Amino acid sequence: MTEAPRPLDPSQLGFERIRYEKTPPRATVTLSRPEVLNAFDFRMLRELARAFEDASWDDEIRVVVVTGEGRAFCVGADLRSWGAELVGKSREYWKWFGAFKDMHDRLREIGKPTLARINGICVGGGNELQIACDLAVIVDDAYIRHVGLEHGSVPAGGATQWLPVMVGERRAREIILLCQEIPAAQAAEWGLVNRAVPRDQLDAAVDEYVEKLAAKLPETTRYAKQQLNFWRDLSWHGTVGHARDWLALSMLNEEAQGAIRRFLERE
Repeated sequence: MTEAPRPLDPSQLGFERIRYEKTPPRATVTLSRPEVLNAFDFRMLRELARAFEDASWDDEIRVVVVTGEGRAFCVGADLRSWGAELVGKSREYWKWFGAFKDMHDRLREIGKPTLARINGICVGGGNELQIACDLAVIVDDAYIRHVGLEHGSVPAGGATQWLPVMVGERRAREIILLCQEIPAAQAAEWGLVNRAVPRDQLDAAVDEYVEKLAAKLPETTRYAKQQLNFWRDLSWHGTVGHARDWLALSMLNEEAQGAIRRFLERE
């Protein structure tokens, strides 16, 4: 007989790239690679997916908060590890993107409200992580930006699918095509996040959201999320498999390889 899914104490999960804490009704997942601005590597993606799975199984957890350690929320993929492990290796990139996709699916299908606590700069896949959450609060001295078109990558891990739904077609194109910084206040005005607050008010704003979300009926809330995810799911499932294959093959061409080499040379 198969054992039923059961949540674990975070100490049993052996995470190295993230911190996972449970203080019911809240679970907090903290990206913990501050030395590289919380950039994703393969292990971090796998650990995030496992933490989201565990939180989804824990009936004492009513809200999941996602945040970063240090001065960044997340700057997306770790291009230094890409340069060493993925450039010119389409099969390896395909596996990496599979881990990225699985992390997104685990988060989007977690079955309870999720809140991005954006404590600092939020770039590329970091923005895709925060828009995969239900709500988001950002510190007012941070910014959001996409840079994939300067680094040989299309932001098709959530941005191309979800930004038009969230902020409108023209603004989505501006964010993706121009690669300009979107200040926190502008992000709130556009609906890219819910609120921009001074740094000393960030935790109070998060606590307020958590308290209100945790007071709602859990199973009714879960189904409301399922309904709200309709357009996200439709655009995601219709494109992400194609994106995974195309982006994997793009690692073989000179444009992507040259862009990543130039980026690493500037580091």
